[in-house]
Amino acid sequence: MSSTDPRAEARRVLAICNACGYCNGFCDVFESARLRPALTDTDLEHLAHLCHHCRNCLYACQYAPPHPFAVNVPRALTELRHHAYLRHAWPRPLARLLVDGPASALLVALATIALVLGAVLALVPHTVLFAVHQGPGAFYAVIPWGWMSLLAALPLGWSLLAVAVSLRRVWREGASAGEPPPAWRDWRAALADLATLRNLRGGGPGCNDLDDRPSHWRRRLHHTLLLGLLGCLAATTVATVYHHLLGLQAPYPWWSLPVVLGTLGGLAMTIATLGLAWLTLRADPTPSTSVSRGADAALLALLAAVALSGLALLGWRATAAMGVLLALHLATVTAFFLLIPYSKLVHGGYRALALLREAAAKRRRARRAAGIFEPQSRKARKVNEG
Repeated sequence: MSSTDPRAEARRVLAICNACGYCNGFCDVFESARLRPALTDTDLEHLAHLCHHCRNCLYACQYAPPHPFAVNVPRALTELRHHAYLRHAWPRPLARLLVDGPASALLVALATIALVLGAVLALVPHTVLFAVHQGPGAFYAVIPWGWMSLLAALPLGWSLLAVAVSLRRVWREGASAGEPPPAWRDWRAALADLATLRNLRGGGPGCNDLDDRPSHWRRRLHHTLLLGLLGCLAATTVATVYHHLLGLQAPYPWWSLPVVLGTLGGLAMTIATLGLAWLTLRADPTPSTSVSRGADAALLALLAAVALSGLALLGWRATAAMGVLLALHLATVTAFFLLIPYSKLVHGGYRALALLREAAAKRRRARRAAGIFEPQSRKARKVNEG
């Protein structure tokens, strides 16, 4: 059974799950759903973002296809997440990038790369672009530092604004029922859950990454990808300190901290993207949707392009290929920054808010169980009085 409205299908399958209760130990979704029997639209979106897509519930479910109930929680919540991304995307017209999924992402990425490469080829003399540049400031002999910074800062700043607006909409919708603001301990708990990916452990044995056999590979590869991104961010931060505070210009020696961090980060990103792509290609498609698999593939391809172009630039920076490789790496980074709000990467922010809301709800339940009651917020009082 399916429905054109993803909320209707999610409500149907979770109502069956609430009646059954078999999967309550797998992750936070089922216990949270049990405590939200009304399953309002806000509840459903919260549960969809709380789901880490570990897939365990599908293979454990006695009502999964081919049973007439056709309960497929991972697929239902995947469809609902995509619906939520479309609804909250900012600005609204750019939500079309999410509708078309990988096709739009590929088009935007290729257009951005072509534009940057074309501009470099047109504006930088070939005698400079294809020359061998070595020593401090070699990169800036091809593309000035100001232009490099502008090409990175503008798309990143725009994307951070777009993501912030979308997440603010999500949080305000969830708080409309009068939930009190989270405490500092809720932030700590949510950050711990986000960092450890506790809900990707499937209650302990791991995810069903490929089929009904559990493993921890998906969680490990997600951690590897995160460490790679953090390594590249740390490399950029240290390089900024070198440039502005110490007066040292790139490229830096192989043993320098920015190069070591960037190399390790790029290698970690490459390993993680290839591993996750392998899991995506080999996995049973039943728990997911074609749109979700396409979005995964598009994001992994773009991340791999960023990592590989950076490693190639590092390896051939002392050759005549450096200028083109520098432009290519800058173009892929620009495309990646532009697509952050309209790619699968945005799920991290939605998931973080769901974990924060869940941590606050758990704390309030524990305090009520201990006989400690918090004062109601103004919104909560209005809701109860109404």
